[in-house]
Amino acid sequence: MDVETFVRLLEPAGQALLAEVRACAGDESDLALGARLRQDHDAALVAAAVTQNHLRGHARAKFGEAAATMYATLDALQQSTRAPVAAHRAERLVETGVGSVLDLGCGIGGDLLACARAGLRVTGVEVDPVRAAIARANLAAAGLDGEVLTADAMTVDTAGHEVVFCDPARRNGKGRIFLPQGWSPSWKFVTDLLRRASVVKTAPGIPHSLVPDGVEAEFVSHGGDLVEAALWGGPLASTRRRASVLPSGEQLSDADEPVSAPTGPVGAYLYEPDDAVIRAGLVAGFSRCVAGHLLDPHIAYVGADELTSTSLARAYLVREQLPFRHKQLRAALRERDVGTLTIKKRGVDVVPELLRQRLRLTGSVPATLVMTRVDGTGCVLLVEPVQPTG
Repeated sequence: MDVETFVRLLEPAGQALLAEVRACAGDESDLALGARLRQDHDAALVAAAVTQNHLRGHARAKFGEAAATMYATLDALQQSTRAPVAAHRAERLVETGVGSVLDLGCGIGGDLLACARAGLRVTGVEVDPVRAAIARANLAAAGLDGEVLTADAMTVDTAGHEVVFCDPARRNGKGRIFLPQGWSPSWKFVTDLLRRASVVKTAPGIPHSLVPDGVEAEFVSHGGDLVEAALWGGPLASTRRRASVLPSGEQLSDADEPVSAPTGPVGAYLYEPDDAVIRAGLVAGFSRCVAGHLLDPHIAYVGADELTSTSLARAYLVREQLPFRHKQLRAALRERDVGTLTIKKRGVDVVPELLRQRLRLTGSVPATLVMTRVDGTGCVLLVEPVQPTG
């Protein structure tokens, strides 16, 4: 889709066509619908309308109900921030007292929308003219103010903007780019940017060693998925590492991290820290939050004698400890009439799918096993998930 076609899609005739596509999409395949509509409409405009309707369906996972009036391209949608994650970042910016944000490489405007909804003045910069036009249209569709410039992010003067946000492109024609040196804008541009008040969205797998001194790395999960690492530069950095778990908003930072974490035996409860906590390297700090201890100094499981309500980890009630060896474990599970088996494991050489086959369980009771090490020794725990409260 080119800019001219997209502009036509925004006009009354294009909007009527898009509404017709939306109304008929459930009754006809995209292929059949497109063929029928091309009899009375320009082929490029029909393709754009069908594609936008299709993308809106995919966009619901990231943008919820707002996706119904949004526009996108497939690649830009894939890189867009989930709306709750963007809202979390925007709210944190508001809490710092800033009033304006410059979004370099704004794509289709997902973060622009979140910042504008939070009351911030927003300016977006996007080198791709189609994406820039889409970002403007998405702001307008949401009834939000903002400016979008069609320009190269690396050439824009950032002076006069309180905060600069940048989401470097991590995909190209060949797929995902994992090394920061291959991102666009360049990694040098990013590190230079982080010397001032700025936020840079990066992949959650970014090595801690790449985070510049004085920059905060915030690892964010949403709905149990580790989705990003946000680097907070200049005066916006308030700690070295932080884990933020959404939608609860509960956080943990290295200000809470003890010098060393105690280890101990299995307790009444087992905690499996959220991936954001693990990726931020804050498992020891989490153990202190629940008055617990590590089962092994190198494994991210925490034991405790009391249950603490938290969204920073999944909690399990430990029913009993079972034999680690295969034959004895099978006998113990058959004795308990176990059939359907969920296997969680860390720090042990076990393939859950193969173990289920070898156990050959035929019972009627579902069960959850945790296979790990306790102080270096293999251990099997029969556990029961604790339903989260609140």
